[in-house]
Amino acid sequence: MDAPGPVSMPGTIVALGGGGFSMSETGESAIDDWLLARAGANRPGRLPAVCFIPTAAGDSRDYCERFEAAFAGRARTRVLSLFGQNPWDYAHPEMLLDMDLVYVGGGSTVNLLALWRRHGVDTVLRRAAADGTILAGISAGANCWFEGSSTDSFGPLAPLRDGLGFLAGSACPHFHGEEGRADSFRTWIGEGALPGPGYGIDDGTALVFEDGTLTSALTEEPGAGALLIDRASETPVATTRLGGPT
Repeated sequence: MDAPGPVSMPGTIVALGGGGFSMSETGESAIDDWLLARAGANRPGRLPAVCFIPTAAGDSRDYCERFEAAFAGRARTRVLSLFGQNPWDYAHPEMLLDMDLVYVGGGSTVNLLALWRRHGVDTVLRRAAADGTILAGISAGANCWFEGSSTDSFGPLAPLRDGLGFLAGSACPHFHGEEGRADSFRTWIGEGALPGPGYGIDDGTALVFEDGTLTSALTEEPGAGALLIDRASETPVATTRLGGPT
């Protein structure tokens, strides 16, 4: 089975099913380390500029502080606040054009999409990606890039066909980590409730897309991985273990 073909979205997008600083007790993450190294590769001699977008969590102050603590001394950090959450006043989304890496947090996929469209964040992100900014995100921050996704934004898990469409197909984060995720996602892909193929992404796993095509998969947790699912079959995605054996 072949992965979805390229879409008209240039740039690098990294979709985390779970993991990263927000799911680490210490704030340490091999995937985040990889993202920082990738973001700084074209900027030798200076710290990469990294912006956290906490829209899906309502600009949670705790979430923003955990981001800043995890990236302190390793990046020039910014927070894009659409709520004007003190001390992060409202910033115009065009500030994202100056970033090496944009990191989108988890929470409500539906709320994220609604607010981004109202503030024009989606349009700016498309421009930033085309200019070399890496787009990354966890959970809702992974869902948003696809055409469709599995979301609990309305309470019970439900299919959502309202993503940005930067990437073809659908995503399901926390694939084996939360009850009901895997079975419902398979059903929705099989019934056509979500566009396929779909990507079931475990906690501790990140899928890397270049110009709309899946090019690699990374994991920071033993046994974690991803599946590519269509109506007739599913195929494990080959992964590279960061900080340990494959």
